[in-house]
Amino acid sequence: MNTRSPRAPAPEFDTAHFRQALSQFATGVTVITTRLADGSFRGLTASSFNSVSLTPPLVLWSLGAGANSMPVFSGNSHYVINVLGADQAHLAKLFSRRSDNPFDGVDYELSRTGQPILKGVSAWFECHNRSRYPEGDHVIFVGEVEQCATTPQASLIFHNGQFDSTQTR
Repeated sequence: MNTRSPRAPAPEFDTAHFRQALSQFATGVTVITTRLADGSFRGLTASSFNSVSLTPPLVLWSLGAGANSMPVFSGNSHYVINVLGADQAHLAKLFSRRSDNPFDGVDYELSRTGQPILKGVSAWFECHNRSRYPEGDHVIFVGEVEQCATTPQASLIFHNGQFDSTQTR
């Protein structure tokens, strides 16, 4: 069975216009973390996180196809999706840029498989790297959640190019 639709006609807008329209959708902010074969850690900021299924428990996130960390996240068996708390915009910024050791000075603990879980997050999901789907200029990662936990608190959100929170004012 073919699940692909025919190609849509070329859009009548440019990338900047599309990006501006997308910025009107408020998203949560996550840091995806994993352990490398040499024992070091890698992490990146992602706002493309979504639930897929309750049974089995599946979530998804996406990464630019040309990202330097693509080989790491494609090849590792596990990763943790850390949902940032309202006061963790500094972590979103830290993990959004290249650094030799972004975990330096960051509080974390290790999951049962040795993946870094950032302290103070609203929720975390330890995932088995179940599948990947290249689409457009990104790869969609589907993770099967093996463990998760929450700390009820306001979460960090990103809207219209700015960080905010789910706190009521």
